[in-house]
Amino acid sequence: MRIGIDARFFGGEQSKGLGRYTQKLIEYLAEHDQENEYVIFLQPESLPQWHIKNTNFTVVEAPYHWYSIAEQIFMPWKIFRAKVDFMHFPHFNVPLLYRAPFIATIHDLIIIHFPTERATTLGPLLYKFKHWAGSRVMQHAVKRSQHIITVSEFSKRDISEYYKIDPSKITVTYEAAEHTTRSKPNDNSIAILKKYGIKSLYVLYVGNAYPHKNLEVLLQVMKQLQDRETDPSFRLVLVGKEDYFYSRLKQEAWAMNIDDRVIFTDFVPDEELASLYSEALAYIFPSRYEGFGLPPLEAMHYGTPVLAANTSCLPEILGDAAIYFDPNDISGIIKSIQQVIDEPATRQNLIERGLIQADRYSWKRMMKQTIAVYQTYGKTPKQ
Repeated sequence: MRIGIDARFFGGEQSKGLGRYTQKLIEYLAEHDQENEYVIFLQPESLPQWHIKNTNFTVVEAPYHWYSIAEQIFMPWKIFRAKVDFMHFPHFNVPLLYRAPFIATIHDLIIIHFPTERATTLGPLLYKFKHWAGSRVMQHAVKRSQHIITVSEFSKRDISEYYKIDPSKITVTYEAAEHTTRSKPNDNSIAILKKYGIKSLYVLYVGNAYPHKNLEVLLQVMKQLQDRETDPSFRLVLVGKEDYFYSRLKQEAWAMNIDDRVIFTDFVPDEELASLYSEALAYIFPSRYEGFGLPPLEAMHYGTPVLAANTSCLPEILGDAAIYFDPNDISGIIKSIQQVIDEPATRQNLIERGLIQADRYSWKRMMKQTIAVYQTYGKTPKQ
């Protein structure tokens, strides 16, 4: 088969979350699939990150930004000229004008369940139009796809129930956090922590600051700890490239008079991030909604205990290797933090369980399951 993959999220800083999924799928296909032919559609700026030598893989430049008018108009023509048997879109942004066979990966329904203007820098009217357009594109991807891939049983139920489609149209292929996706802690960890102003005990969050991530609740936690005069050296460390959402969170921390208790590191390279993970008391993840929840799983691979919200897919993915809390319960979050401080045996148990839990997931297995979907549904009539 000649299979097209929309890999415009491949490479660079976007290789987190969706970009990581796309990149690992392609890398493992290139290493293990010698039968199918692949046409990979890349953004021009991603070409320097393309190092795959497999001659069954052909790269086609697709200079159309995701969620753009250009994507809607020109991407179908670009795919048509590539003469693929079918396409795999690793995201829901399938052009509305695209009518040939395709498989789509729908990671989650965040765009549906969290239609808040706090999740955008756009004005109200423009945001409403963008949300309407995004919902329409999502519906197109779900309804017209030959088959849907998703990343958890939670997301499978969510998609099936919301769009009223047969669950048999959806296959779950779990993501992973293998050792190849992380770096070892730097021998100079103390100096690295000092570089980011970390000089004491801390809990760590790594990721974006979108509203559904619920990071405001962590500010409230730090405020209560401050008001209780709990260990004044204790810190919350938030790692993520500074953008509109992180800037807004910084302002909130300043307004709450806890800006000295919350450390915003901005972007941290992987070789230094490993030290931040390994030295943390715990990784904390208060998200209200996730399709898979890769960040806490990656934290487990670093040997970092995980504290997570008992929401969406997280109990499914993290199993018994995390301490769970209600994301709305500030006292409960504080209690979970206090537990890993006061109970060294519990913390060690979380580390051991976390390493085992993370090793249950495999990008190679995900790739093999995806090939099975290609073979079964790739050229069948639209369901």
